[in-house]
Amino acid sequence: MKSKKIISVKNPELSTLKDNKAIWNLPRTRRYGYRNLHKINRYGLFLRSDLVLKLKTKKNKKIEKNSLVKKMIKHKSFCSLIVGNGQNILFEKYAKDFPNKQPQTIMSITKMYINLFVGELINNKSINLNKKVSYYLPKIGSGYRNATLQDVLNMNVVNSYTEDYTKAYSSSFQHEPVGGWRLPKANKKHLSQEQYLNTIKSLKNKSLKNISEYALYKSANTDVIGLIVEKVSGKSLRNWVLSAVEAAGFEDGLYIASDRYGMPWMSGGGCLITRDFLRMGLLFARKGIGVGNRKVGSSSFLNQTIKNVGPKYMKLSENKYLYYSNSTMVSGDMIGHSGYGGQFLATNFKNGNVAAFFSVLETKSATKETYKVDMINMLIEIVNKKY
Repeated sequence: MKSKKIISVKNPELSTLKDNKAIWNLPRTRRYGYRNLHKINRYGLFLRSDLVLKLKTKKNKKIEKNSLVKKMIKHKSFCSLIVGNGQNILFEKYAKDFPNKQPQTIMSITKMYINLFVGELINNKSINLNKKVSYYLPKIGSGYRNATLQDVLNMNVVNSYTEDYTKAYSSSFQHEPVGGWRLPKANKKHLSQEQYLNTIKSLKNKSLKNISEYALYKSANTDVIGLIVEKVSGKSLRNWVLSAVEAAGFEDGLYIASDRYGMPWMSGGGCLITRDFLRMGLLFARKGIGVGNRKVGSSSFLNQTIKNVGPKYMKLSENKYLYYSNSTMVSGDMIGHSGYGGQFLATNFKNGNVAAFFSVLETKSATKETYKVDMINMLIEIVNKKY
């Protein structure tokens, strides 16, 4: 008897349209996509803590009276805003369609973990930021071979990788199959993170050193450092991430995309619920001191990150800039990071305040400069005040 043909189709949630846009990342589907990316992506890890950082509500009315807060929580893109200090929640607000236990992608805010891992390796004298990438990764492609680790951490490298969210064929979108956010093109291999990074090349007749005053933002930089962390330490990147999760004391856990072989996608793969988003910021506010006497990172490296900033990332107002520094974004006493599509985490080391903001921009490119400036200025203003 002749066997019947088994019919299959490409997974629709992982498919792309003719303009190379992932279906989950279209303006009309993005709100769903951001909230379900931990289930949409093909590969990933879910890491939980045995101990949970206990939080209690201690409402502060000054925050809800802030004019920028009033403006941003009324915006159609808004999902949640939470502010805390120590183990107190000072402000907590959710959109009507956003439950408090809803995970959402934190996108590039995931990059901040790399600061903790690198700081710890520097403390152990296991890594030198003045060394070239090829010293630790002999097989790396020409796009990183002669760059220093410090320049890679500070988004200060010139190479073929592009990150322009208005361009459908930008490298940052071509990178997505590695982390399972979309399917590879027909007849293309499933590359590991390392295999993909090795394909990035230098530009003809150009130095890898960025000589402009502004950062050249490339998510691949973070993944290069992640590879180095794993190879230098002999400890899997998965276990590094687990140590951060356990130190933060997440209630729900960290969902993080990975490559096909289980390497966490440190440049943008994380997803958290709102209160765990706050707990992540509180771990930084405590400079890596965690629950149960756990510790991750280096307080001295975090202090250096704020004092010796890298290139400018963006202008926030007259004479006020956000700088890129050691896989974080810094402005004055604030250290944090933005996430593609409307996320930001802000921490103030001096007073211990943390503010975490979730939103989903439904513009074509998931970006809007004026919105981003308002969002960041709001969070800086919140964390810099005493309550």
